[in-house]
Amino acid sequence: MSLPCIAAARRFDATRHLPFMIGDLQVGWIRRQDVDLLARWPEFFELRELTVTLAAHLNQVETRSAALGQVIDALAASGRITGWRHETYAIRNAFDDAPLAFIERAASPFFGTMTYGVNVNGVVSVDRGAAGHETSMWIARRSPQKQVDPGMLDTLVGGGIGWGCSVPQALVKESWEESGIPAELASQAVIGRTLHILHEVAAGTHAEQLFIYDLELPADFVPRNQDGEVSEHRLSRPDEVLQCLQDGSMTVYAGLSVLDHWLRSGHLNQHDDPALEGMAALFAAPLWPQPA
Repeated sequence: MSLPCIAAARRFDATRHLPFMIGDLQVGWIRRQDVDLLARWPEFFELRELTVTLAAHLNQVETRSAALGQVIDALAASGRITGWRHETYAIRNAFDDAPLAFIERAASPFFGTMTYGVNVNGVVSVDRGAAGHETSMWIARRSPQKQVDPGMLDTLVGGGIGWGCSVPQALVKESWEESGIPAELASQAVIGRTLHILHEVAAGTHAEQLFIYDLELPADFVPRNQDGEVSEHRLSRPDEVLQCLQDGSMTVYAGLSVLDHWLRSGHLNQHDDPALEGMAALFAAPLWPQPA
């Protein structure tokens, strides 16, 4: 069995990047090829051989945020940061940590800072008659207009968590917007595990802690997208979903969410297939790997 999403989740070469530091704390990764772009702001960054450090005089959340905001606006104006979201993300290495600064969501990959998201596996117990009951899964197809992974297959619900929104609030919000799931039903979702993803993307580095949930849905429930970000939904058998994982037509994050559900529910055993061995590392506490 080939599962490209597992390898993709940690496809990261630390030697191609420099740690981005606030004080003595690493909070992200900046590609070496992008470091020179920051040289025009010597008052904000200390560019060293092995690190990029925010200037020590920026010692408050407000001053850090203002300085980074100025840089981000300039990089966006030059086309280096694209896909503006008008959404605020906090720089923090764990979801419950106090924020060190605030930045526009679109700038997160440039600085490689930790982001947070929620995915919901929508599952349905389907009566197959003499064959018994089978757990199928609702799969969404992302709109071709999406900025990230357009047209790819996805979990029923998935989205980033902006500043000021709790994980349960994000779950309810995204459930309604993406699939028309009412709040009272969405709130019945059961939390699974947290995945820790670090991989290189076109815009820089994607670092994310992804909170996985499972939601049992009534057999007569039909998802309906509300915000235009999903082009279709389809109820799929496990073998159909597995084929999507193997052929790479599902996003990395959705594939990992599905695998987490199957491992927890006993549909798969992590020790049965070498392709699943890499999953264990994705549930470990997130660490910033250091260059060799």
